[in-house]
Amino acid sequence: MAKVLTSQSEDFPRWYQDVVAKAQLAENGPAKGQQVIRPSGFALWERMVDELDERIKETGTENASFPLLIPESYFQREADHVEGFAPELWTVTHGGGKQLEEPLAVRPTSETVIGEYMAKWVKSYRDLPLLLNQWCNVMRYELRTRLFLRSSEFLWQEGHTVHATYEEAHAFTLRILHEVYADFMENVLALPVLRGLKTEAERFAGALNTFACEALMRDGKALQMGTSHELGQNFAKAFDIQYLGSDGKQHHGWTTSWGVSTRMVGGLIMGHGDDAGLRVPPNLAPVQAYVMVVKDSEEVHAAARKVYEELKGEGVRVKLDLRGDIAFGRRAVDAELKGYPVRIEIGPRDLKNNEATLVSRIEGTKQAVPLGMLAAAVATALDADQMALWDEALRHREAHTVDVATVEEAVEAAQTGYARLAWDSCGVEGETKAAESGVTVRVLQRADGSVPDSLDEDGLIAYLARSY
Repeated sequence: MAKVLTSQSEDFPRWYQDVVAKAQLAENGPAKGQQVIRPSGFALWERMVDELDERIKETGTENASFPLLIPESYFQREADHVEGFAPELWTVTHGGGKQLEEPLAVRPTSETVIGEYMAKWVKSYRDLPLLLNQWCNVMRYELRTRLFLRSSEFLWQEGHTVHATYEEAHAFTLRILHEVYADFMENVLALPVLRGLKTEAERFAGALNTFACEALMRDGKALQMGTSHELGQNFAKAFDIQYLGSDGKQHHGWTTSWGVSTRMVGGLIMGHGDDAGLRVPPNLAPVQAYVMVVKDSEEVHAAARKVYEELKGEGVRVKLDLRGDIAFGRRAVDAELKGYPVRIEIGPRDLKNNEATLVSRIEGTKQAVPLGMLAAAVATALDADQMALWDEALRHREAHTVDVATVEEAVEAAQTGYARLAWDSCGVEGETKAAESGVTVRVLQRADGSVPDSLDEDGLIAYLARSY
């Protein structure tokens, strides 16, 4: 059989492009940097949305919708923010055939427009906390683009909150990091993530602190999977977000913002994929079980439909393939490319033995299972596959994390994974030096692996890596 994909060891970027194209996940749009997400790719994103939206709402956050076009003057009101995003802005100057009195920026993120409305909605301490989220698209100008990982337009969620005190805002920022993002990434995506604090150079424009989840891809590069920003009172003062406290005095609020995007689809591909294509964790998979006939016959079709209905009744996300007129090998390869966790093959020979063949995409195993025991066997296989992907990803990260003593050693070690270095031995000067070699500080942690509250703490550990 001809090779379907470039191998990871031969050319990882080409392998990634092959998977995106041949698994029918996405294509380039008509303009530079655009992406068209195909049904197979969008199904992955929809599952991510479902899982994350549930977790977000459990924090008390409510969904809303805000405008795509933001008056340019809004960005001028927070100096660091406008400076940080100015190179990435897309600007609308004409509408209805006429030049606009004020240019409108296509949102790169919505702190400014949401800050404007938070100021209207927050009047009293009784209005707090105000917890908002929106699912939307944003646009940022990018010179070098790659589908899912870095595109001019992408899909995401962005949460924005106002709190009465620094302590409440800080706690909520970390709650999002741990209970929403890391929980989803580890328990659904099966990707172990480093949770930590960003350095000043990597901090979100206008933030007091930025906290992040970083995952290590199979080529040894890190991918920022999500961020949670502690904005302090910077935006509250810029947009006059004030509330009347129980003490009868006016106070500025403390705000946060946080987001994850379709970049996670890229992380899923590069974090778990192999030379046969995608490997999708069962907890995420839009199709957990793929029931396919080997050859056409009324008896085989009837048996396949029965298995499909039985699995569906057990809550399994299942897809039925009765296309016996298309070569079985071609359909099996396609199922592997798309990463369906388990495949159930039913043919005339299987029916004679009153069984089906259960194939695990992750473990690469095949077993004959009596038809009456398929539901239990599928449930067991899905649980095992989820854990197998997690264990493999964790072993990969541990095997590619090296303790070093100097910035020079960190740059060398970062060519194949994480370099772990005392922040005191790196510092801003060392961070700048490493960046010249394409290596950045991904996060800072305490020595015990916990997330620090600020850069002012002593004894912090830096994780350096090449990154996407």
